[in-house]
Amino acid sequence: MAEYLASIFGTEKDKVNCSFYFKIGACRHGDKCSRLHNKPTFSQTLLLQNMFQNPQNKASGPDGITPAAAGTGANIMNDVEAQEHYDTFFEDVFLELEEKYGEIEEMNVCDNLGDHLVGNVYVKFKYEEDAEKAMVAVNNRWYNQQPIYAELSPVTDFRESCCRQYEMGECTRGGFCNFMHLKPISRELRRRLYGRKRGGAGVGGGAESGPLVRQGKRSSPSQSPPRRRRSRSRSRDRGRRRRSRSRSPR
Repeated sequence: MAEYLASIFGTEKDKVNCSFYFKIGACRHGDKCSRLHNKPTFSQTLLLQNMFQNPQNKASGPDGITPAAAGTGANIMNDVEAQEHYDTFFEDVFLELEEKYGEIEEMNVCDNLGDHLVGNVYVKFKYEEDAEKAMVAVNNRWYNQQPIYAELSPVTDFRESCCRQYEMGECTRGGFCNFMHLKPISRELRRRLYGRKRGGAGVGGGAESGPLVRQGKRSSPSQSPPRRRRSRSRSRDRGRRRRSRSRSPR
């Protein structure tokens, strides 16, 4: 029985613990959720709730919910200005946390519109002690005239938290999807922040994730060696056949 409970922990079959909180560190039902939100006492990942304020989302469209589209007369940034604004925010937060509290393995920002995910910043430190130290310190600080709400998050593998349809540019739920839509930073900033580290930036913040930076993944260099090995084996077989024919008596 214990093995069965351990195997379903954090999955949809678990009727006690919330699978969404376990996967993405947030739940749309919040404290009213019928399942338990087991907040970790130690983790590498720090969650800064609703910290990033996307200027493109501040102007609402005709329905009053979704962001206004460009060209509708709303006073919003264009895509280039919005990317520069986001890169500035990302670099500011990343360098501030790394210089004061410890090495960061990856940092990701949600581009979702749901209240439980909008503007969430996930910072995965190399060491759990650094994440705890940062949580205690930043909970007493403000950013952009807004108080910072920080807590440790159960999320450590963002590949399980991300919306795979969004990465392929096919998510039909848009910003209100319950899985993470991670907002990518520019390639130049990614090189500056993560270039000195081996392994890159993980799945989100500036790594090759999202519908705008999907290209180049299928043509990996690891796929070419098998072809060369097959061609060598064929050439060896041909050589053996030729030698065997020349040695055979007439």
